[in-house]
Amino acid sequence: MVFSSIIFLFYFLPVFLCLYFLAAPRYKNMVLLLSSIFFYSWGAPRFIFVILGTTFIDFYLVQWMDSSKKEIHRKLLLALSVSINVGLLFYFKYSNFFVENINVALSGIGVKPLAWTKLILPIGISFYTFETITYVVDVYRRIHKPLKIFWDYQLYIILFPKLIAGPIIRYHDLADQITDRTQNETADNRLTGFYRFSIGLAKKVLIANAMGVYADAVFTTDYSVLNSASAWMGALAYTFQIYFDFSGYSDMAIGLAKMMGFIFPENFNNPYISQNITEFWRRWHISLGNWMRNYLYIPLGGNKVSNLRLYFNLWLVFLASGLWHGASWAFVFWGAYHGFFLVIERVFLIKLLSKAGRIIRVASTFLIVIIGWVFFRENTLADGFNFIKRMFGFYHGGLNAEREFYFFLVLATIFAFFAFTKKGEWLQNKIYFDGYSNRRHLVVFCIATILLLVSAASITTTGFNPFIYFRF
Repeated sequence: MVFSSIIFLFYFLPVFLCLYFLAAPRYKNMVLLLSSIFFYSWGAPRFIFVILGTTFIDFYLVQWMDSSKKEIHRKLLLALSVSINVGLLFYFKYSNFFVENINVALSGIGVKPLAWTKLILPIGISFYTFETITYVVDVYRRIHKPLKIFWDYQLYIILFPKLIAGPIIRYHDLADQITDRTQNETADNRLTGFYRFSIGLAKKVLIANAMGVYADAVFTTDYSVLNSASAWMGALAYTFQIYFDFSGYSDMAIGLAKMMGFIFPENFNNPYISQNITEFWRRWHISLGNWMRNYLYIPLGGNKVSNLRLYFNLWLVFLASGLWHGASWAFVFWGAYHGFFLVIERVFLIKLLSKAGRIIRVASTFLIVIIGWVFFRENTLADGFNFIKRMFGFYHGGLNAEREFYFFLVLATIFAFFAFTKKGEWLQNKIYFDGYSNRRHLVVFCIATILLLVSAASITTTGFNPFIYFRF
């Protein structure tokens, strides 16, 4: 079940909200937990038991670890919990990848390949695995005490607004809200949560889907007949598709959570106005960047190491980030590609670009990002390089866009760079973060309702409605 579906919008969500708002405070978590289990089971009934089983094991391992007096016991239980969760992630997500590569190597030396039944990837496994790790690590570091009730911990992991595609919320940021969020259960939060959800839905349905139709047409075309202009337009369309798709989902997740009294951290902050790749990763998928910094980069030594080691750590973290996104060499290359630019920016590139104007810095960063997204979109490295060749080769050929596409491309460009100016940033803050007067509530409520209805009408008339980050 996806947020941008008729089943969710007009069946699941209204029924859930009625039950949730009518429930007594002591039963709200149970309504939310049962609804979250149903939500996940709708699309992946076989894998719901994987989540329920791992949460059961983790809860008691962490309780045991927290009550242990000896440091060696705490470290062993920490290692056991992390190993179980990372092991499950590797088994489901990377087994196919490693077996395929082993078989390629075996075939090269004339050895019979290994027999293997391909595994189906559980939806959202990367996201909830990272959150189980934050739970055990935060408790181990004594940042926050473990939850006392098993059902509360299960709710932290399986909370449906964030379950499938984040944001990745660290345990200590959400723990107290699981047990008590009465101060956030206000009419104002419910209304502003609805506005945020409607804006996110419109970003996904009206912009991302329109960009995705053309991007899919380009990337599935025979590259031998693809002209360079269409290749560039396809890469640009995918660049906007993935941003409005994922940031739209994050907006919907944040909005839904706010309606229930949860305050989720922001996950995007206008990444395409970044002036370098370092800034881009402070603005793109913020929750993943924070996770990588706190649970991988800092344990590797962070900034408290030699320059050479620091550069290697940066590159290694982004190599891991690429592999986290998907089990293919194209994703690994994409991670290494971004890691390379992060390193050379630290060495000299930021200082060099500081002499250029802001527009040049933003444009050059955006170009680097577009090229990187090609490898993110392709299934293989070879396809990625072939597509890049079509982009830069001045090829003539087939496939041009229809007039409707250019309208949505202009719309996507406006909203992607909306906060480039101070006025745009001010207006965005007014909508997302500032307090609301009764008059502004009335105006924005009408706009949000129109966006919701137009988005729903669009969903009913098209069968194209993927969520890119569901496969991670």
